[in-house]
Amino acid sequence: MSDSRTAACLILDAVIDDGKPLDTTLATDHVMAKLDPRDRAQARRIIATVLRRLGEVDARISECLDRPLAGRHAHVRNILRVGTAELLFLETPAHAAVDGAVRLASRYRRGAFKGLVNAVLRRIGREPENREGTQSPGEINTPNWMLKRWRDIYGDDTARAITDAHLIEPPLDLTLAKRAYPTEWAAKLDAEILPGGTLRRRTGGRISELPGFDEGLWWVQDVAASLPAKLLRDDAEARVIDLCAAPGGKTMQLADRGPKVTAVDISNQRLSALQDNLARTGLHADIVDADATQWRPESPVDAVLLDAPCTATGTIRRHPDIPRRRREADIKSATALQDRLLTAAVNMVAPGGTIIYSVCSLEPEEGTARVDALLAAGAPVTLDPISADDWPELAGLTPAAITPAGTLRTLPCHWSERGGMDGFFAARLIRN
Repeated sequence: MSDSRTAACLILDAVIDDGKPLDTTLATDHVMAKLDPRDRAQARRIIATVLRRLGEVDARISECLDRPLAGRHAHVRNILRVGTAELLFLETPAHAAVDGAVRLASRYRRGAFKGLVNAVLRRIGREPENREGTQSPGEINTPNWMLKRWRDIYGDDTARAITDAHLIEPPLDLTLAKRAYPTEWAAKLDAEILPGGTLRRRTGGRISELPGFDEGLWWVQDVAASLPAKLLRDDAEARVIDLCAAPGGKTMQLADRGPKVTAVDISNQRLSALQDNLARTGLHADIVDADATQWRPESPVDAVLLDAPCTATGTIRRHPDIPRRRREADIKSATALQDRLLTAAVNMVAPGGTIIYSVCSLEPEEGTARVDALLAAGAPVTLDPISADDWPELAGLTPAAITPAGTLRTLPCHWSERGGMDGFFAARLIRN
Protein backbone atom coordinates (compact mmCIF):
# COMPACT_ATOMS: atom_id res chain seq x y z
CA MET A 1 0.00 0.00 0.00
CA SER A 2 2.86 2.42 0.75
CA ASP A 3 4.12 1.93 -2.83
CA SER A 4 0.62 2.79 -4.09
CA ARG A 5 0.71 6.03 -2.11
CA THR A 6 4.20 6.85 -3.36
CA ALA A 7 3.12 6.39 -6.97
CA ALA A 8 -0.06 8.39 -6.37
CA CYS A 9 1.86 11.35 -4.92
CA LEU A 10 4.41 11.39 -7.74
CA ILE A 11 1.71 11.30 -10.40
CA LEU A 12 -0.26 14.06 -8.66
CA ASP A 13 2.96 16.12 -8.63
CA ALA A 14 3.19 15.66 -12.41
CA VAL A 15 -0.49 16.26 -13.20
CA ILE A 16 -1.55 19.00 -10.78
CA ASP A 17 1.71 20.89 -10.39
CA ASP A 18 3.42 20.27 -13.75
CA GLY A 19 0.28 20.12 -15.94
CA LYS A 20 1.06 16.75 -17.54
CA PRO A 21 -1.80 14.61 -18.93
CA LEU A 22 -2.87 11.86 -16.56
CA ASP A 23 -3.07 9.09 -19.17
CA THR A 24 0.46 9.76 -20.44
CA THR A 25 1.85 10.01 -16.93
CA LEU A 26 0.24 6.74 -15.83
CA ALA A 27 1.63 4.97 -18.88
CA THR A 28 5.22 6.20 -18.42
CA ASP A 29 5.69 6.44 -14.64
CA HIS A 30 8.42 4.00 -13.56
CA VAL A 31 7.06 3.59 -10.01
CA MET A 32 3.62 2.60 -11.33
CA ALA A 33 5.23 0.16 -13.75
CA LYS A 34 6.87 -1.73 -10.87
CA LEU A 35 3.66 -2.18 -8.86
CA ASP A 36 1.75 -5.43 -8.87
CA PRO A 37 -1.74 -5.21 -10.44
CA ARG A 38 -3.53 -4.83 -7.10
CA ASP A 39 -1.32 -1.96 -5.91
CA ARG A 40 -1.48 -0.33 -9.35
CA ALA A 41 -5.26 -0.39 -9.22
CA GLN A 42 -5.21 1.13 -5.74
CA ALA A 43 -2.86 3.91 -6.87
CA ARG A 44 -5.21 4.72 -9.76
CA ARG A 45 -8.15 4.77 -7.36
CA ILE A 46 -6.38 7.22 -5.04
CA ILE A 47 -5.31 9.48 -7.92
CA ALA A 48 -8.77 9.55 -9.48
CA THR A 49 -10.41 10.30 -6.13
CA VAL A 50 -8.05 13.20 -5.38
CA LEU A 51 -8.62 14.69 -8.84
CA ARG A 52 -12.41 14.25 -8.76
CA ARG A 53 -12.71 15.58 -5.19
CA LEU A 54 -9.92 18.15 -5.19
CA GLY A 55 -12.16 21.04 -4.17
CA GLU A 56 -13.45 19.22 -1.09
CA VAL A 57 -10.03 17.78 -0.24
CA ASP A 58 -8.25 21.13 -0.42
CA ALA A 59 -10.99 22.91 1.51
CA ARG A 60 -10.73 20.40 4.34
CA ILE A 61 -6.92 20.66 4.43
CA SER A 62 -7.09 24.49 4.48
CA GLU A 63 -9.39 24.40 7.50
CA CYS A 64 -6.68 22.52 9.39
CA LEU A 65 -3.71 24.74 8.49
CA ASP A 66 -2.77 27.93 10.31
CA ARG A 67 -1.31 29.28 7.06
CA PRO A 68 -1.13 27.96 3.48
CA LEU A 69 1.76 25.76 2.45
CA ALA A 70 4.39 27.52 0.36
CA GLY A 71 4.36 26.72 -3.32
CA ARG A 72 7.77 25.05 -3.10
CA HIS A 73 6.23 22.43 -0.82
CA ALA A 74 3.67 21.20 -3.36
CA HIS A 75 4.74 17.61 -2.72
CA VAL A 76 3.68 17.91 0.94
CA ARG A 77 0.31 19.24 -0.23
CA ASN A 78 -0.11 16.13 -2.39
CA ILE A 79 0.80 13.87 0.53
CA LEU A 80 -1.95 15.57 2.51
CA ARG A 81 -4.34 15.21 -0.42
CA VAL A 82 -3.72 11.48 -0.64
CA GLY A 83 -4.27 11.02 3.08
CA THR A 84 -7.38 13.20 3.10
CA ALA A 85 -8.92 11.37 0.13
CA GLU A 86 -8.33 8.06 1.89
CA LEU A 87 -9.95 9.34 5.08
CA LEU A 88 -12.95 11.08 3.52
CA PHE A 89 -13.79 9.01 0.44
CA LEU A 90 -11.93 5.69 0.27
CA GLU A 91 -12.92 4.21 3.64
CA THR A 92 -9.29 3.57 4.59
CA PRO A 93 -8.94 2.98 8.35
CA ALA A 94 -7.78 6.23 9.96
CA HIS A 95 -4.63 4.76 11.48
CA ALA A 96 -3.56 3.31 8.11
CA ALA A 97 -4.22 6.53 6.17
CA VAL A 98 -2.38 8.70 8.72
CA ASP A 99 0.54 6.31 9.14
CA GLY A 100 0.95 5.92 5.38
CA ALA A 101 1.02 9.68 4.82
CA VAL A 102 3.50 10.23 7.66
CA ARG A 103 5.79 7.60 6.14
CA LEU A 104 5.69 9.53 2.84
CA ALA A 105 6.43 12.80 4.65
CA SER A 106 9.42 11.24 6.41
CA ARG A 107 11.15 10.89 3.01
CA TYR A 108 10.74 14.59 2.16
CA ARG A 109 13.11 17.26 3.51
CA ARG A 110 14.43 14.85 6.16
CA GLY A 111 11.01 14.50 7.68
CA ALA A 112 10.58 18.22 8.39
CA PHE A 113 6.82 18.00 7.70
CA LYS A 114 6.04 14.74 9.50
CA GLY A 115 4.50 16.54 12.46
CA LEU A 116 2.35 18.77 10.28
CA VAL A 117 1.06 15.86 8.17
CA ASN A 118 0.32 13.83 11.30
CA ALA A 119 -1.56 16.68 13.02
CA VAL A 120 -3.63 17.69 9.99
CA LEU A 121 -4.72 14.16 9.09
CA ARG A 122 -5.50 13.17 12.67
CA ARG A 123 -7.77 16.20 12.91
CA ILE A 124 -9.47 15.35 9.63
CA GLY A 125 -9.94 11.80 10.89
CA ARG A 126 -11.68 13.13 14.00
CA GLU A 127 -13.67 15.83 12.14
CA PRO A 128 -14.33 14.54 8.61
CA GLU A 129 -17.23 16.85 7.70
CA ASN A 130 -16.73 19.57 5.10
CA ARG A 131 -18.40 22.91 5.72
CA GLU A 132 -19.10 24.24 2.24
CA GLY A 133 -22.55 25.81 2.52
CA THR A 134 -25.20 25.23 -0.17
CA GLN A 135 -23.03 24.11 -3.09
CA SER A 136 -23.38 20.52 -4.30
CA PRO A 137 -20.29 18.28 -4.15
CA GLY A 138 -19.93 18.52 -7.93
CA GLU A 139 -19.92 22.31 -7.83
CA ILE A 140 -17.36 22.41 -4.99
CA ASN A 141 -15.00 20.27 -7.06
CA THR A 142 -15.34 22.30 -10.28
CA PRO A 143 -13.05 25.27 -11.04
CA ASN A 144 -14.96 28.54 -10.73
CA TRP A 145 -14.46 29.56 -14.36
CA MET A 146 -15.91 26.27 -15.61
CA LEU A 147 -18.86 26.36 -13.23
CA LYS A 148 -19.74 29.95 -14.16
CA ARG A 149 -19.58 29.18 -17.89
CA TRP A 150 -21.81 26.10 -17.61
CA ARG A 151 -24.35 27.95 -15.49
CA ASP A 152 -24.51 30.69 -18.13
CA ILE A 153 -24.74 28.20 -21.01
CA TYR A 154 -26.93 25.43 -19.62
CA GLY A 155 -28.65 26.96 -16.58
CA ASP A 156 -28.09 26.26 -12.89
CA ASP A 157 -29.89 22.91 -12.71
CA THR A 158 -28.17 21.35 -15.72
CA ALA A 159 -24.78 22.75 -14.68
CA ARG A 160 -25.21 21.12 -11.29
CA ALA A 161 -26.18 17.81 -12.92
CA ILE A 162 -23.11 17.98 -15.17
CA THR A 163 -20.73 18.62 -12.29
CA ASP A 164 -22.30 15.90 -10.15
CA ALA A 165 -21.87 13.43 -13.04
CA HIS A 166 -18.12 14.10 -12.96
CA LEU A 167 -17.83 12.63 -9.46
CA ILE A 168 -18.91 9.15 -10.54
CA GLU A 169 -16.47 6.59 -11.91
CA PRO A 170 -17.83 5.88 -15.42
CA PRO A 171 -18.72 2.39 -16.63
CA LEU A 172 -16.82 0.71 -19.47
CA ASP A 173 -18.46 1.14 -22.89
CA LEU A 174 -17.64 -1.22 -25.76
CA THR A 175 -18.50 -0.96 -29.46
CA LEU A 176 -19.12 -4.37 -31.01
CA ALA A 177 -17.87 -5.35 -34.45
CA LYS A 178 -20.62 -6.23 -36.93
CA ARG A 179 -19.60 -9.89 -36.84
CA ALA A 180 -20.40 -10.16 -33.10
CA TYR A 181 -23.93 -10.82 -31.84
CA PRO A 182 -24.98 -8.27 -29.17
CA THR A 183 -27.04 -10.62 -27.00
CA GLU A 184 -24.33 -13.28 -27.01
CA TRP A 185 -21.55 -10.89 -26.08
CA ALA A 186 -23.60 -8.95 -23.57
CA ALA A 187 -23.94 -12.23 -21.67
CA LYS A 188 -20.26 -13.14 -22.03
CA LEU A 189 -19.12 -9.68 -20.93
CA ASP A 190 -21.72 -9.26 -18.17
CA ALA A 191 -22.85 -6.11 -19.96
CA GLU A 192 -26.02 -4.13 -20.64
CA ILE A 193 -27.03 -3.46 -24.25
CA LEU A 194 -27.61 0.28 -24.50
CA PRO A 195 -29.99 1.82 -27.05
CA GLY A 196 -27.97 2.01 -30.25
CA GLY A 197 -26.05 -1.21 -29.55
CA THR A 198 -23.17 -0.16 -27.29
CA LEU A 199 -22.35 -2.67 -24.54
CA ARG A 200 -21.88 -1.21 -21.05
CA ARG A 201 -20.03 -3.06 -18.29
CA ARG A 202 -20.42 -2.02 -14.65
CA THR A 203 -17.91 -4.51 -13.26
CA GLY A 204 -14.13 -4.14 -13.34
CA GLY A 205 -11.31 -6.25 -14.72
CA ARG A 206 -8.32 -5.78 -17.00
CA ILE A 207 -9.53 -4.86 -20.49
CA SER A 208 -7.05 -7.13 -22.27
CA GLU A 209 -8.29 -10.12 -20.28
CA LEU A 210 -11.98 -9.71 -21.12
CA PRO A 211 -13.66 -12.21 -23.47
CA GLY A 212 -13.45 -11.20 -27.12
CA PHE A 213 -10.48 -8.86 -26.76
CA ASP A 214 -7.91 -11.09 -28.45
CA GLU A 215 -10.42 -11.92 -31.18
CA GLY A 216 -10.92 -8.22 -31.89
CA LEU A 217 -14.70 -8.40 -31.50
CA TRP A 218 -15.01 -5.04 -29.74
CA TRP A 219 -13.16 -1.87 -28.82
CA VAL A 220 -13.48 0.60 -25.96
CA GLN A 221 -15.52 3.67 -26.92
CA ASP A 222 -17.90 5.81 -24.88
CA VAL A 223 -21.45 5.60 -26.19
CA ALA A 224 -21.46 9.33 -27.02
CA ALA A 225 -18.17 9.01 -28.91
CA SER A 226 -19.80 6.39 -31.14
CA LEU A 227 -22.51 8.76 -32.35
CA PRO A 228 -20.66 11.07 -34.82
CA ALA A 229 -19.64 8.20 -37.13
CA LYS A 230 -23.28 7.06 -37.20
CA LEU A 231 -24.23 10.40 -38.77
CA LEU A 232 -22.65 9.21 -42.02
CA ARG A 233 -25.07 7.30 -44.19
CA ASP A 234 -24.08 3.71 -44.99
CA ASP A 235 -22.32 3.36 -48.33
CA ALA A 236 -19.90 0.45 -48.73
CA GLU A 237 -18.46 2.03 -51.89
CA ALA A 238 -17.67 5.38 -50.28
CA ARG A 239 -14.21 6.83 -49.72
CA VAL A 240 -14.06 8.33 -46.25
CA ILE A 241 -11.32 10.27 -44.46
CA ASP A 242 -11.10 10.18 -40.67
CA LEU A 243 -9.18 13.30 -39.65
CA CYS A 244 -7.39 13.42 -36.28
CA ALA A 245 -8.16 9.71 -36.23
CA ALA A 246 -6.00 8.19 -33.48
CA PRO A 247 -6.40 6.12 -31.37
CA GLY A 248 -8.98 4.84 -33.81
CA GLY A 249 -12.42 4.22 -32.32
CA LYS A 250 -14.17 6.06 -35.14
CA THR A 251 -11.80 4.64 -37.76
CA MET A 252 -12.80 1.12 -36.70
CA GLN A 253 -16.48 2.05 -36.73
CA LEU A 254 -16.16 3.30 -40.30
CA ALA A 255 -14.01 0.42 -41.53
CA ASP A 256 -16.39 -2.10 -39.95
CA ARG A 257 -19.22 -0.70 -42.10
CA GLY A 258 -17.33 -1.30 -45.36
CA PRO A 259 -16.14 2.05 -46.82
CA LYS A 260 -12.54 2.61 -47.92
CA VAL A 261 -11.15 4.57 -44.97
CA THR A 262 -8.09 6.79 -44.75
CA ALA A 263 -7.03 7.66 -41.21
CA VAL A 264 -5.00 10.84 -40.80
CA ASP A 265 -3.24 11.99 -37.64
CA ILE A 266 -0.20 14.13 -36.82
CA SER A 267 0.94 12.00 -33.87
CA ASN A 268 3.10 9.04 -34.80
CA GLN A 269 2.77 7.61 -31.29
CA ARG A 270 -1.02 7.76 -31.41
CA LEU A 271 -1.02 6.29 -34.93
CA SER A 272 0.93 3.34 -33.56
CA ALA A 273 -1.95 2.69 -31.15
CA LEU A 274 -4.39 2.96 -34.08
CA GLN A 275 -2.39 0.38 -36.06
CA ASP A 276 -2.43 -1.97 -33.09
CA ASN A 277 -6.21 -1.60 -32.77
CA LEU A 278 -6.75 -2.27 -36.47
CA ALA A 279 -4.51 -5.34 -36.32
CA ARG A 280 -6.39 -6.71 -33.30
CA THR A 281 -9.81 -6.21 -34.87
CA GLY A 282 -8.80 -7.38 -38.35
CA LEU A 283 -10.08 -4.15 -39.90
CA HIS A 284 -8.30 -2.13 -42.59
CA ALA A 285 -7.64 1.56 -43.14
CA ASP A 286 -4.93 3.45 -44.99
CA ILE A 287 -2.89 5.35 -42.40
CA VAL A 288 -1.37 8.76 -43.08
CA ASP A 289 1.01 10.51 -40.68
CA ALA A 290 0.46 14.16 -41.56
CA ASP A 291 -0.76 17.58 -40.45
CA ALA A 292 -4.42 17.53 -41.48
CA THR A 293 -4.48 21.29 -42.03
CA GLN A 294 -1.91 20.86 -44.82
CA TRP A 295 -2.45 17.34 -46.19
CA ARG A 296 -4.88 16.70 -49.05
CA PRO A 297 -6.05 13.46 -50.72
CA GLU A 298 -5.13 12.79 -54.34
CA SER A 299 -8.75 13.49 -55.31
CA PRO A 300 -11.87 14.67 -53.43
CA VAL A 301 -13.60 12.01 -51.36
CA ASP A 302 -17.20 11.21 -50.47
CA ALA A 303 -17.03 12.09 -46.77
CA VAL A 304 -14.80 13.42 -44.02
CA LEU A 305 -15.24 12.77 -40.31
CA LEU A 306 -13.42 15.46 -38.32
CA ASP A 307 -13.31 14.79 -34.59
CA ALA A 308 -11.27 17.87 -33.86
CA PRO A 309 -8.77 18.44 -31.05
CA CYS A 310 -10.50 20.41 -28.31
CA THR A 311 -10.49 21.24 -24.61
CA ALA A 312 -12.22 17.88 -23.99
CA THR A 313 -14.39 19.27 -21.20
CA GLY A 314 -17.06 16.75 -22.16
CA THR A 315 -14.84 13.85 -21.05
CA ILE A 316 -14.08 14.89 -17.46
CA ARG A 317 -15.88 11.85 -16.07
CA ARG A 318 -13.25 9.67 -17.81
CA HIS A 319 -10.36 12.17 -17.53
CA PRO A 320 -10.59 13.85 -14.10
CA ASP A 321 -7.30 15.68 -14.66
CA ILE A 322 -8.86 17.99 -17.26
CA PRO A 323 -10.27 20.55 -14.76
CA ARG A 324 -6.84 20.66 -13.10
CA ARG A 325 -4.95 21.34 -16.34
CA ARG A 326 -7.30 23.46 -18.46
CA ARG A 327 -7.58 27.25 -18.43
CA GLU A 328 -10.32 29.35 -20.02
CA ALA A 329 -7.78 30.74 -22.49
CA ASP A 330 -7.36 27.21 -23.89
CA ILE A 331 -10.76 27.53 -25.57
CA LYS A 332 -9.58 30.31 -27.85
CA SER A 333 -6.45 28.37 -28.80
CA ALA A 334 -8.55 25.32 -29.64
CA THR A 335 -11.01 27.22 -31.84
CA ALA A 336 -8.24 28.61 -34.05
CA LEU A 337 -7.07 25.10 -34.91
CA GLN A 338 -10.64 23.85 -35.32
CA ASP A 339 -11.32 26.53 -37.94
CA ARG A 340 -8.26 25.52 -39.95
CA LEU A 341 -9.21 21.85 -39.78
CA LEU A 342 -12.79 22.54 -40.84
CA THR A 343 -11.60 24.53 -43.86
CA ALA A 344 -9.27 21.67 -44.78
CA ALA A 345 -12.09 19.13 -44.41
CA VAL A 346 -14.35 21.09 -46.76
CA ASN A 347 -11.58 21.17 -49.37
CA MET A 348 -11.19 17.38 -49.22
CA VAL A 349 -14.82 16.57 -50.09
CA ALA A 350 -16.39 16.28 -53.53
CA PRO A 351 -19.60 18.21 -54.32
CA GLY A 352 -22.52 16.48 -52.66
CA GLY A 353 -20.20 14.87 -50.12
CA THR A 354 -20.59 14.96 -46.34
CA ILE A 355 -18.53 16.51 -43.56
CA ILE A 356 -19.16 15.45 -39.95
CA TYR A 357 -17.67 17.88 -37.44
CA SER A 358 -17.49 16.81 -33.81
CA VAL A 359 -15.77 17.75 -30.55
CA CYS A 360 -15.86 16.22 -27.08
CA SER A 361 -16.23 19.66 -25.53
CA LEU A 362 -19.08 21.27 -23.59
CA GLU A 363 -18.10 24.74 -24.81
CA PRO A 364 -20.32 26.23 -27.56
CA GLU A 365 -17.35 28.21 -28.93
CA GLU A 366 -15.89 24.87 -30.03
CA GLY A 367 -19.19 23.47 -31.33
CA THR A 368 -22.06 25.52 -32.74
CA ALA A 369 -19.94 28.68 -33.02
CA ARG A 370 -17.41 26.93 -35.29
CA VAL A 371 -20.12 25.73 -37.66
CA ASP A 372 -21.76 29.17 -37.64
CA ALA A 373 -18.41 30.83 -38.37
CA LEU A 374 -17.76 28.45 -41.26
CA LEU A 375 -21.14 29.20 -42.82
CA ALA A 376 -20.82 32.94 -42.21
CA ALA A 377 -17.43 32.94 -43.97
CA GLY A 378 -19.13 31.69 -47.15
CA ALA A 379 -17.74 28.15 -47.16
CA PRO A 380 -19.42 26.05 -49.88
CA VAL A 381 -21.37 23.90 -47.43
CA THR A 382 -24.91 23.64 -46.07
CA LEU A 383 -25.98 22.35 -42.68
CA ASP A 384 -27.75 19.00 -43.06
CA PRO A 385 -29.99 18.88 -39.98
CA ILE A 386 -30.15 15.75 -37.86
CA SER A 387 -33.72 14.66 -37.16
CA ALA A 388 -34.71 13.57 -33.68
CA ASP A 389 -37.00 11.00 -35.34
CA ASP A 390 -33.91 9.20 -36.70
CA TRP A 391 -32.41 8.80 -33.23
CA PRO A 392 -34.94 6.98 -31.02
CA GLU A 393 -32.13 5.95 -28.66
CA LEU A 394 -31.74 9.62 -27.70
CA ALA A 395 -35.44 10.28 -27.18
CA GLY A 396 -36.58 11.67 -23.86
CA LEU A 397 -33.25 13.18 -22.79
CA THR A 398 -33.34 16.49 -20.91
CA PRO A 399 -32.04 18.81 -22.26
CA ALA A 400 -32.75 17.31 -25.69
CA ALA A 401 -29.71 15.76 -27.36
CA ILE A 402 -30.90 16.84 -30.83
CA THR A 403 -31.01 20.64 -30.86
CA PRO A 404 -33.65 22.73 -32.69
CA ALA A 405 -30.98 23.58 -35.27
CA GLY A 406 -30.49 19.89 -36.04
CA THR A 407 -27.13 19.33 -34.36
CA LEU A 408 -26.13 16.79 -31.72
CA ARG A 409 -25.37 17.84 -28.13
CA THR A 410 -24.88 15.17 -25.47
CA LEU A 411 -24.09 15.96 -21.84
CA PRO A 412 -22.43 13.99 -19.02
CA CYS A 413 -25.72 14.02 -17.11
CA HIS A 414 -27.64 12.35 -19.95
CA TRP A 415 -28.59 8.75 -19.07
CA SER A 416 -27.51 9.44 -15.49
CA GLU A 417 -29.56 6.47 -14.28
CA ARG A 418 -27.48 4.26 -16.60
CA GLY A 419 -24.10 5.76 -15.71
CA GLY A 420 -24.02 8.85 -17.95
CA MET A 421 -22.22 9.54 -21.22
CA ASP A 422 -19.53 11.92 -22.44
CA GLY A 423 -20.38 15.42 -23.63
CA PHE A 424 -20.20 15.65 -27.43
CA PHE A 425 -21.20 18.12 -30.13
CA ALA A 426 -21.63 17.03 -33.75
CA ALA A 427 -22.97 18.62 -36.93
CA ARG A 428 -23.47 17.24 -40.45
CA LEU A 429 -22.62 19.43 -43.44
CA ILE A 430 -23.08 18.86 -47.19
CA ARG A 431 -20.55 20.19 -49.73
CA ASN A 432 -22.42 22.36 -52.28
